[in-house]
Amino acid sequence: MDELGFAHVDLDRTTRQGFAEVILCSGKTPEQVVAIFKTLLAKTSGNVLATRADAALYTYAAEYIENIEYNAAARTMAIRRGIQEEKGHILVVTAGTSDIPVAEEAAVTASLMGNHVERLYDVGVAGLHRIMSHIDCLQAARVLIVIAGMDGVLPSVIGGLVAKPVIAVPTSVGYGANFGGIAPLLTMLNSCAAGVGVMNIDNGFGAGRLASLINQLGE
Repeated sequence: MDELGFAHVDLDRTTRQGFAEVILCSGKTPEQVVAIFKTLLAKTSGNVLATRADAALYTYAAEYIENIEYNAAARTMAIRRGIQEEKGHILVVTAGTSDIPVAEEAAVTASLMGNHVERLYDVGVAGLHRIMSHIDCLQAARVLIVIAGMDGVLPSVIGGLVAKPVIAVPTSVGYGANFGGIAPLLTMLNSCAAGVGVMNIDNGFGAGRLASLINQLGE
């Protein structure tokens, strides 16, 4: 543990959980984010990840941290260290293009944690032929992260097509009765397809982490 006054940085998390503490940037000042990031770089090994970082924060952080990687869609900042083996096969699927920010957070998280990640975007049930044309792709994955707003039906459809774990992520994308993601959350929780587990609304990071743990079982 490293005491920074405003944060207790968990330096042993890699040993306990296989990946360093991840920085949630929301609610932190740019100075706090950079201090935590630099502490993790100096006192841990492996990749370092920060989530929910906007472009202004990245611009600030890039002045103090060399070679920091930014994904604008995912709102992630990261440092990749060393040569990383990509294990297994995680497929990240979205119902619509508007769901991509949550999907990218999941994909970046899983990739930094040492997984082979592929993407399949904008294949929602409004045009069911789109997902049906990718059956082989769905069945080839070891774990699927399926992200949808609006009515949130896509995870149930995919869950009925594959014999693999499906991690469903509701998004806050949708019109009024979407209730900021509550409508797709309830749809996913009530899925009739076996093998579907549900994350919190817009929680791409949590989905990426869980998919990584499942994907690497037995590796």
